[in-house]
Amino acid sequence: MMKKKRLSASKASLVLFLCQMISALDVPLDSKLLEELSQPPTITQQSPKDYIVDPRENIVIQCEAKGKPPPSFSWTRNGTHFDIDKDAQVTMKPNSGTLVINIMNGGKAEAYEGIYQCTARNERGAAISNNIVIRPSRSPLWTKEKLEPHQVREGDSLVLHCRPPVGLPPPIIFWMDNAFQRLPQSERVSQGLNGDLYFSNVQPEDTREDYICYARFNHTQTIQQKQPISVKVFSTKPVTEKQPILLTPTGSTSTKVELRGSVLLLECIAAGLPTPGIHWIKEGGELPANRTFFENFKKTLKIIDVSEADSGNYKCIARNILGSAYHVISVTVKAAPYWITAPRNLVLSPGEDGTLICRANGNPKPNISWLANGVPIAIAPEDPSRKVDGDTIIFSHVQERSSAVYQCNASNEYGYLLANAFVNVLAEPPRILTPVNKLYQVIADSPALLDCAYFGSPKPEIEWFKGVKGSILRGNEYVFHDNGTLEIPVAQKDSTGTYTCVARNELGKIQNEVQLEVKDPTMIIKQPEYKVIQRYGQVSFECIIKHDSTLLATVTWLKDNDELPDDERFLVGKDNLTIMNVTDKDDGTYTCIVNTTLDSVSASAVLTVVAAPPTPAIIYARPNPPFDLELTGQLERSVELSWIPGDENNSPITSFVIEYEDGLHEPGVWHYQTEVPGTQTTVQLKLSPYVNYSFRVIAVNEIGRSQPSEPSEQYLTKSANPDENPSNVQGIGSEPDNLVITWEPLKGFQSNGPGLQYKVSWRQKDVDDEWTSVIVANVSKYIVSGTPTFVPYEIKVQALNDLGYAPEPSEVIGHSGEDLPMVAPGNVQVHVINSTLAKVHWDPVPLKTVRGHLQGYKVYYWKVQSLSRRSRRHVEKKILTFRGNKTFGMLPGLEPYSSYKLNVRVVNGKGEGPASPDKVFKTPEGVPSSPSFLKITNPTLDSLTLEWGSPTHPNGVLTSYVLKFQPINNTHELGPLVEIRIPANESSLILKNLNYSTRYKFYFNAQTSVGSGSQITEEAVTIMDEAMASRQVDIATQGWFIGLMCAVALLILILLIVCFIRRNKGGKYPVKEKEDAHADPEIQPMKEDDGTFGEYSDAEDHKPLKKGSRTPSDRTVKKEDSDDSLVDYGEGVNGQFNEDGSFIGQYSGKKEKEPAEGNESSEAPSPVNAMNSFV
Repeated sequence: MMKKKRLSASKASLVLFLCQMISALDVPLDSKLLEELSQPPTITQQSPKDYIVDPRENIVIQCEAKGKPPPSFSWTRNGTHFDIDKDAQVTMKPNSGTLVINIMNGGKAEAYEGIYQCTARNERGAAISNNIVIRPSRSPLWTKEKLEPHQVREGDSLVLHCRPPVGLPPPIIFWMDNAFQRLPQSERVSQGLNGDLYFSNVQPEDTREDYICYARFNHTQTIQQKQPISVKVFSTKPVTEKQPILLTPTGSTSTKVELRGSVLLLECIAAGLPTPGIHWIKEGGELPANRTFFENFKKTLKIIDVSEADSGNYKCIARNILGSAYHVISVTVKAAPYWITAPRNLVLSPGEDGTLICRANGNPKPNISWLANGVPIAIAPEDPSRKVDGDTIIFSHVQERSSAVYQCNASNEYGYLLANAFVNVLAEPPRILTPVNKLYQVIADSPALLDCAYFGSPKPEIEWFKGVKGSILRGNEYVFHDNGTLEIPVAQKDSTGTYTCVARNELGKIQNEVQLEVKDPTMIIKQPEYKVIQRYGQVSFECIIKHDSTLLATVTWLKDNDELPDDERFLVGKDNLTIMNVTDKDDGTYTCIVNTTLDSVSASAVLTVVAAPPTPAIIYARPNPPFDLELTGQLERSVELSWIPGDENNSPITSFVIEYEDGLHEPGVWHYQTEVPGTQTTVQLKLSPYVNYSFRVIAVNEIGRSQPSEPSEQYLTKSANPDENPSNVQGIGSEPDNLVITWEPLKGFQSNGPGLQYKVSWRQKDVDDEWTSVIVANVSKYIVSGTPTFVPYEIKVQALNDLGYAPEPSEVIGHSGEDLPMVAPGNVQVHVINSTLAKVHWDPVPLKTVRGHLQGYKVYYWKVQSLSRRSRRHVEKKILTFRGNKTFGMLPGLEPYSSYKLNVRVVNGKGEGPASPDKVFKTPEGVPSSPSFLKITNPTLDSLTLEWGSPTHPNGVLTSYVLKFQPINNTHELGPLVEIRIPANESSLILKNLNYSTRYKFYFNAQTSVGSGSQITEEAVTIMDEAMASRQVDIATQGWFIGLMCAVALLILILLIVCFIRRNKGGKYPVKEKEDAHADPEIQPMKEDDGTFGEYSDAEDHKPLKKGSRTPSDRTVKKEDSDDSLVDYGEGVNGQFNEDGSFIGQYSGKKEKEPAEGNESSEAPSPVNAMNSFV
């Protein structure tokens, strides 16, 4: 027991620290006050610690400070006093400590290199700046060197060294050519972090003589150029493929030290053919999410804002199809000092206690040292009120002479922190900063906040009085804030008056008076009403208001929440809006808005514009409002309301709606109470305690609702305990170590009395704990801190007011906050069902490791490579989510004959847990897709050449191609089918021994060991026999053919003349009717778009030719069918003739109707029929 009562010195100091921190004064940011109070210097602006300057411009070293009285400034350079008066090139700005070193008028920047420190001093202490290291920037020239041309064998690696001159700051490196164009970079060719240009393997296109490295020095805005480097690549066949080797870094391991908060850059560049891909992992962990980036084609790993947790071994793996190489970089993250608690300015009264705390961390742990007014505290003048205890200075019973500026220096081998914090001991009588007789105006039943901003040292005590000689204000009807403000939560008319604020401390007393005026709320006592108006009529909306007579009210009208149209038909009066000559566009919602300087109210009504009725009709309208409302039989929980109905306006009243207003909690807001039949004019109403009731009645008929009646008299019910507790009580943690209890608060009238509060109780479920309870104000949330992660809690929330508690509430179960799951699913197994579907199984994780509500499992899977092509591609991960505690799932849509990886993660409400180890599985072969193309070329009399492309998706190892073809004769019938198997490595075939002038249809597909893929089809025609082509051309020169054509033309001319003569004589020559009545299908003229020859088109290449031709059955040619020469046919369709005159045009055309049957053969019996055989 004695040990428990005895406090160690350190614990006593900690308690003292806290007390002293609480007792420190806050100085208000009042400009007049700050001008009057004495204050030690504070550094407000200074140059950076490492200050690199342009040697061609003046050097400006900033040092600005504030204090009362204004501080004076001095400087040290390299630890000794810097007398600026002795250097004509150095001046100090007026009322400032900023130095200006004149370089542009003869000074040399190099002469002013060094470490500078500024001191700002007044009678209350001295503040110092950081050590500012001044260094001029440098951009040296490249050293002259003779560069030998690089002779490189194709496929070998190459490194072009840049080796820029050492500048300050280091230059930015880039490679360009003689035309100042950046050299393209890729996975194969890229620039390293050191500026060198790396080739994983060289190609013939890399041969050039202008590889130029440029160094840009930003401070001096100069660019230096290295001599051009020549590279010549010579080829040797075959090019030998090479396994990856690392060009940088060398060896198998290396180390790197990085500072906390900076950017970690790790690089691996590899040689090899094919070009290796780079992959990064962290041994024993994962790369940090959201802070990891890959640059330079994944050759550079970038981690931003590194911390000690990022220390570890990082492995880069270079891999191509021949193998892999790796390098491990051991990263250690150190830390320059950083603040945990920086010292803060301290304002104390004489005799008070206080502390300055300076806590910093780093790696290694920083050393903390103190200075007083810029002098190490060990040799500074002694102060009996001061005691140094490591990173803390303890002040006891300070006096005004204890004022000083203290500096805390936290340093290690990677840097330092320097902070100034003053101790200002002030003895000041109270001051009230709020203006005298300041007027506050509020609306009745709203909060009033009366300010009393103050300052004094020691801190004054504040008291409020009403009136000049009134009694001190106390009680629950007032709230007293720490900053001196008096709050009246519900200001009433009798709250108006003068309020006096008194501030006193041991040095004096002061008081100030403010005025409070409580105004009546603004109300719309006659609201605009719903109107139905006939087109071209006139309509008015009323808006009669009541407001405090001392406030100026303005009334604004809106249409559909926008300004009224700029139209002279709209007339705005004092209490109304009138619309003349109403049109359809005036239809809408009209709103009356009343504004004062303190409040605003509004009311709306709808205008409906209708057409004028054609005949007079009975007018049906909404009923008039009820009137003469009367309350009788007043009891604590009930009252009887009666009323007299208004005129029903030709439509019987079907019901009455009773509404109530709570003038105590929600004045001006009407709520639904009940509804009774239209034949009833009295109703017994149930009431709640502590409600100031007013009632109104609305009549309803088939047309609509009446305007509300005038309100009844008010009836205030007595207070009582709450009848009910808050609803929707929940407990859900927002952080792993808390429980957020929320509920839906009671409405104002549900409080049943003043002083509504809530008793929040909780205890851990299934643990023998007592209930922990806290009473909170009328809020809707309470946060329990320091809870275990995701454990169940029993929760209840009970309402209470000044008269007592509500009934005992029911308990609900909540949970403290979730955290990410701890473990990954185990025993992940994959069962490949077919080439596109797999089933994955896993063992569920233990529920206690989920640390939250189990949402389900996520399966991440991605294709690694195609087994048929042995090539990698961009990894696109797919995610499938399986809800609940499932332990298996199906993976659809896989690509056949491919290698996949997957992992499984458990998911809770906080997020995903760690991934299981990647599981590799392979899909079997499938059938291939159709060949990418089939092209038929070089037609001859008896052969065709076929060329094709391999399938886009082979889905396995191709075993062969299958070609099927069959002829199509003149009757569009298909001939016998021929099948040929072709080796998988072939891409073309010449088909020989085919029939001349014959159309063939081809079917082509690829096969794997699984089966045949989809096929592609084409059609082609072998060319005609030369003799037949000659006969075809000779017909155009035969005399009988020319005579026949002339006779037909003469006959047509005679018919046209006769027809013209008959028509002029008024007769009717019904040629058209006779032709229509006795039409012969064999002599119908050939349609121009159907009877032409054209080039072969593949628009219908999958359809065989239809049976039949246009040749008449008697094998004669009518004039309408062959009015042109064969030469004309050829030219009309881009036909072509060989040198011997044979026709090579290919058929194309639309489908024809079936011709009359006749004797036909597969041979061409006549020149004309030979032409028609193509159709």
